[in-house]
Amino acid sequence: MFKTTHRMFLAAALVTISGLPATAEIPANLQETPYWEAEVESGGLPPIAERIPQEPLIVDLAAKGRDFGTPGGTLRTMVTRSKDIRQMVVYGYARLVGFDHDYDIVPDLLASFENEDNRKFTLNLRPGHKWSDGTPFTSEDFRYWWEDVANNELLSPSGPPDFLLVEGKPPTVSFPDETTIMFEWENPNPDFLQSLAQARPPFIYRPSEFLKKYHEKFADPEELAFHVEDARVKSWAALHNKLDNLYKYDNHELPTLQPWFNASSGKKIRYGFIRNPYYHRVDSNGVQLPYIDVVEMEIVAPGLVAAKTNAGESDLQGRGLAFRDASILKKGEAEGGYKTLLWKTGVASQIAIYPNLNFEDEAWRNILRDVRVRRALSLAIDRKTINQALYFKLAHPGAMSVLPTSPFYDEANAKAWAEYDVDMANALLDEAGLTERDRDGVRLLPDGRPMELVIETAGERQEVENALQIVTDTWREIGVDLVMRPLDRDILRNRVFSGNTMASVWFGWDDGIPQMHTSPAYLAPTDQVFLSWPKWGQYYQTNGGSGEPPDMPEAELLMKLAHDWEVATTDDERAAVWTEMLKIHADQLYAIGILNGAPQPIVVSNRLRNVPEQAMWAWEPGAHFGIHRPDEFFFAD
Repeated sequence: MFKTTHRMFLAAALVTISGLPATAEIPANLQETPYWEAEVESGGLPPIAERIPQEPLIVDLAAKGRDFGTPGGTLRTMVTRSKDIRQMVVYGYARLVGFDHDYDIVPDLLASFENEDNRKFTLNLRPGHKWSDGTPFTSEDFRYWWEDVANNELLSPSGPPDFLLVEGKPPTVSFPDETTIMFEWENPNPDFLQSLAQARPPFIYRPSEFLKKYHEKFADPEELAFHVEDARVKSWAALHNKLDNLYKYDNHELPTLQPWFNASSGKKIRYGFIRNPYYHRVDSNGVQLPYIDVVEMEIVAPGLVAAKTNAGESDLQGRGLAFRDASILKKGEAEGGYKTLLWKTGVASQIAIYPNLNFEDEAWRNILRDVRVRRALSLAIDRKTINQALYFKLAHPGAMSVLPTSPFYDEANAKAWAEYDVDMANALLDEAGLTERDRDGVRLLPDGRPMELVIETAGERQEVENALQIVTDTWREIGVDLVMRPLDRDILRNRVFSGNTMASVWFGWDDGIPQMHTSPAYLAPTDQVFLSWPKWGQYYQTNGGSGEPPDMPEAELLMKLAHDWEVATTDDERAAVWTEMLKIHADQLYAIGILNGAPQPIVVSNRLRNVPEQAMWAWEPGAHFGIHRPDEFFFAD
């Protein structure tokens, strides 16, 4: 079904720091992909030598310790929401530049790049590279995005994305020829390449030939008006933005550069993704990647992922599985035809409590802003018991900080205020003036209300509720009554962002393994998604249009340090900024980490090859499966 669908797409399309070059000439032993042989023979698709770039990315699997694969097969996996089909962009991990296994930034879609003092970046494309519909991928796609999308007030009311603004100024962007793009700033932009390598990258290019049909500057006015009316939207800009979804991946007509493209239109229970016939990666035996022909992604209820995986209904599964599922998954291995791996996790904390320093209740806000209170709450958590009960001692108790694999790891930060010490916690709360208690031993706020600390959760992870039950018992020893309130994820976030949530629970920083080139902006109040300071983040994100400016000295210092990192000119200066920012977090406890490194179950079909036995499951950096290159996975039979 999916193959037939794409034949129609192809027919329509045919009518209509110096990066080391990761390129090579087209191999002499280039092989036609079996999946597309009939299409090539019928003339519906050019032969393989005309589909790949003149300088494809040649993957030396032997050097990576991997096996050469055989093309073919359908890989089954699951997600729990329709919008999570975007994980195919995450897992596909085709980026202009990407992280390798050592977390170095290397060219991918790009043939190479040059970095001149973090001020001028030259991006060199692969000659002959094409989108999934066969149209050329050239500098025109970058020019179209920059001039006609990012700087079009109707399509981008806020202007170019923040990561391109340095000291409030956009770059000078030029396009010397069809394979060269230059970004140049007056001041350094050291986060530029790292941003391009993210799990959710800022796409600084667009399939211009496709989207120009929906842009008032290029489209025939009558045809564009017809498209707008047919789509039942208010304007051409609304239609353009609706169709322009390289990350959401819900427009099956939109060309892509990922290894698999969406071949399913409309809402589905099961989506099909077909191998991109113009994909730029080729193994050294002359076989075009990806090896796997089709990926089927099924939408299932969250509570069914483990059960269906246990029944052998997924060939590769990480998302939707938790450590508590590991034992039942292990028991089902023989009958289900799979094995269960335990990968390390890359988040800074598996479970972290976020006191909302922007909570709308003034009395509670003042309490939560007292660092002595936050330290007391942290000291009154029995992390070892939680680790034993939830993870069989396989996780690492500690405060929220970076993990040992980061060059910025400091054991003192990881242990700061993280020892279980009820006496010290009680002393700190007394020192904070919370000495009065009710007859049940619960401390009283200055206005006489009991110290009932309401922690809201997304209700998606059983280990969170289990951990908070243990915290409830130990906090009772310091006179704090923990009240847990599960909510839908979107409702929870909206409540936090509006200041209606007293405290919440989520993972720690997505990137718990920052490297020297990683921006520390997420340690400063630059984003509302850090749930301890949503309104400070809103203020920064909207240039003061909404939210509140940071009004605590340490938070203001974090903002200054984040800026210092941006303008630094040496690695030593940037490392010093990281060190100081991490120390502030360890001292101030803006988020109360409980433990990190909890194993992530990864279920792999016994037929699937090249999936690493030991690896890191991380959103940033790494894009979950993405950094491990699923386009190199293959079925042995």
